[in-house]
Amino acid sequence: MTPIKLIIISTLIAFTSSCATHSAKVDFDKNTDIETINYKTFAWLSQAKIMAPPADINPVMKERVDNSIEQAFIAKGYQLVENAEDADFTISYTVGSRDKIKVNSYPATYNTGFGWGRGYYGGRGYYGTMSMGTETSVRQYVEGKLAIDIYDVKTHQPVWHGWATKRLTSEDKEAPSAMLNNIVVQVVNQFH
Repeated sequence: MTPIKLIIISTLIAFTSSCATHSAKVDFDKNTDIETINYKTFAWLSQAKIMAPPADINPVMKERVDNSIEQAFIAKGYQLVENAEDADFTISYTVGSRDKIKVNSYPATYNTGFGWGRGYYGGRGYYGTMSMGTETSVRQYVEGKLAIDIYDVKTHQPVWHGWATKRLTSEDKEAPSAMLNNIVVQVVNQFH
């Protein structure tokens, strides 16, 4: 196999697998007025841990999120303390999901190749009346969101807000712990 073919095949495999996984979109915002370099200890902002729980929150999933967030900060080298006043920073989070609909509309010839599909010339040959229809696809899915907030204990100011959104797949719903831990780690790793 030639090197060029190998590169093309590798690129196609990487592109296909990245499209199929519906990876999380992760980002953050930071208050640059507060220095976090000397942070060593953290605590939960409140006993509930979650900022504003949705009315229909699954209590088992909430425990998973609580534990996953704690473990992610501990893995980064921070020490969990019980009393928030003794900590360098406090954490809280929000979770949610929403039903979404994605509508795509393409020219009817899109799936048969540019310009040479059945509908390109109206199906009557080159000189026929041009009648280009459209094909519309509608997909319904659930998008989940996790946001983690960090507050400076001394100043009582927000320091950092990190979040992730992800299209939830049937695999995610069948094995939520692995997906959840992965997303929490991705979000927490953005905190410096």
